[in-house]
Amino acid sequence: MQVKRFFAADMRQAMKLVRDELGADASIIGTRRVAGGVELTAALDYQVPAAPVRQPNPELEVELRKTQSRIASAQAELATRVHSDAGKDRQLFANESIIAPELPASVVRHERPAPVAAAPAMPAVTDQHALDAMRFELHGLRELIEVQLGSMAWGQLQNRRPQQANLWRRLQRMGLSAELSRTLLERVANVAEPRQAWRMLLAHLAHAIRTPQEEPLEEGGVIALVGPAGMGKTTTLAKLAARYVLKYGAQNIALVSMDSYRIGAQEQLKTLGRILNVSVTQEDPGQSLTQALAPLARKRLVLIDTAGLPGNDPALQMQLESLAGRGVKARNYLVLAATSQSQVLKAAYHSYKRCGLSGCILTKLDEATSLGEVLGLAIGQHLPVAYLADGPRIPDDLHVPRSHQLVSRAVSLQAPEEPSEDAMADLFAGLYQSPTRRAG
Repeated sequence: MQVKRFFAADMRQAMKLVRDELGADASIIGTRRVAGGVELTAALDYQVPAAPVRQPNPELEVELRKTQSRIASAQAELATRVHSDAGKDRQLFANESIIAPELPASVVRHERPAPVAAAPAMPAVTDQHALDAMRFELHGLRELIEVQLGSMAWGQLQNRRPQQANLWRRLQRMGLSAELSRTLLERVANVAEPRQAWRMLLAHLAHAIRTPQEEPLEEGGVIALVGPAGMGKTTTLAKLAARYVLKYGAQNIALVSMDSYRIGAQEQLKTLGRILNVSVTQEDPGQSLTQALAPLARKRLVLIDTAGLPGNDPALQMQLESLAGRGVKARNYLVLAATSQSQVLKAAYHSYKRCGLSGCILTKLDEATSLGEVLGLAIGQHLPVAYLADGPRIPDDLHVPRSHQLVSRAVSLQAPEEPSEDAMADLFAGLYQSPTRRAG
């Protein structure tokens, strides 16, 4: 038998080391948390020790049968006495010889329970360290089960439905999430021809991307750009303003800045206003947004530049409440950079959805290596894609999106290499976190 210890940052990496070193037949015989990660003990050709056989004890069994017989006879006699004389309950319970006539009085004794306040304090049943260790063990066990289920599901899919497995790989090269990929593949599960299945799958993907029927600038009103710092809100606002001025002139548009946190943000917007000959209003700290917008009521379009604040900043809550106010009637668009990671995009959505989002604007498409993450968020959260920004030029690098063009661009940016078997197994393992989820 070969036994080895493996150290890794998490359980999945440790399992990969076990598979690479000992193969798929290795058995996990121990896990524990260590500094910097987990320690996993695995063995090859490990035989589970048999449970020890309990040897019967005749004397103990005889005594046990006698005690059970005495208890049964005492209960029967007690029931008879209760039926015969219900008014003598106290005397019946006080008579120890009736309850257990053959047992010493010191063994069976009925005493009044002591008051709860006088009872000695019970020792702590659980220890926090023991609970933490138990949680870690359960978490590790769950990860082990998920990894095993994912590997099994991916292997079965490759053997039984190789065409579906190939489509899974292609969608992962595009960067789409497992849930969205599973939904798309369910719609083409009955298409036998591979090329037709791929074309239909892309058509379903394009249909899932929502775009506004009318360009937001054409509708007018109050438009606010929200989102974390670094997503390109101010640059996108400049592109929107320049696009409108070139088409309708500068007399019917105004700019409002709510960003009093970033150094130079107000000067940047004032410079843009001077170039476009557009009025710029700064919201004062003691002034409400409704008061700042009141002098601009006759403007056909008002663009609001907001501060990019982290989700745990109390000032963000105040800003979102101002935008969601009844007197403002703003259409808020979440600005998302296509270069951001999936977790960053999800955190941005959950932080800014409280103000009520009318859609999203995708920026930095020219720097992105994949569009699957940002498209997956827009589809999953039902956010219409209002505009695309793919460069620094104002306003040339701002476009009204077309869903089929977005899909074509996402396909052109797909990764050149196929995802590894371990990556696909991990992907399927994520689908097994809930018993209602199925893959393939």
